[in-house]
Amino acid sequence: MSTEEHRKKAVQHIRIAVISISTTRKLADDKSGAWIKKQAQKEGHEVVIHQVVKDDITDIRNLLTHVVEKITPHAVIMTGGTGISPKDVTIEAVHPFFEKTLSAFGPVFAQLSFEEIDAAAIGSRATAGIIKNILVFCIPGSLKACKLACNALIFPEIGHLLKHMRE
Repeated sequence: MSTEEHRKKAVQHIRIAVISISTTRKLADDKSGAWIKKQAQKEGHEVVIHQVVKDDITDIRNLLTHVVEKITPHAVIMTGGTGISPKDVTIEAVHPFFEKTLSAFGPVFAQLSFEEIDAAAIGSRATAGIIKNILVFCIPGSLKACKLACNALIFPEIGHLLKHMRE
């Protein structure tokens, strides 16, 4: 079966959680998270939570655990905390929970980023995986990076990935 035939059978209505990780932003000035929420709704999906959490391993893990266990979305899009500074701990907080990783996500995102920002793309640690049958994407916090990840990778493929997870 071709990829197009698979996509015709993809999950259409998706429950999405948006989590922004930041030591400085609050919900009112969370441009990236707000854009993801608006774009997800534009795509016909339901945003079940949009929250900002401090860039702290324990805080991130506590919120992610709450979202996965109590809210149970189909997917979580986490933005921020994926860089290389000491305060960027999203990957360290989330990666141990992955039951499976989408190992191509990071390299494909890096390639797309490279096409836009050249060698600076190597500073991103974007990743994705599955936790308790929920897709989790960890993407950079910049609005430009969020748009790239969501428009080029996440939204075009999320329903198809969910379809395969349910097989």
